[in-house]
Amino acid sequence: MNTADIIDAVASKDEKLTKAQAKAVVDGVFAAIRDAAVKGEEVSIPGFGKFKVQNKPARTGRNPSTGATIEIAASKKVSFQAAKALKDAL
Repeated sequence: MNTADIIDAVASKDEKLTKAQAKAVVDGVFAAIRDAAVKGEEVSIPGFGKFKVQNKPARTGRNPSTGATIEIAASKKVSFQAAKALKDAL
């Protein structure tokens, strides 16, 4: 499923909602999640799950082709933890 499929699904749930309006809603939701992640905030959607930013510390790794030691810089990543209701639905 991609963004267009999500927009079609949202538009089909409500007869009064056009695809253009559904696109605006879906884009707005994704933008709100992105903006919260940029700020380092957790986004919790009851019954669906949580998006949160995790800090990954700097570490030492190895180049797989040469075996040489390399330094991997610290970074941030967004993780998703599914809610119990979503897990149960699966």
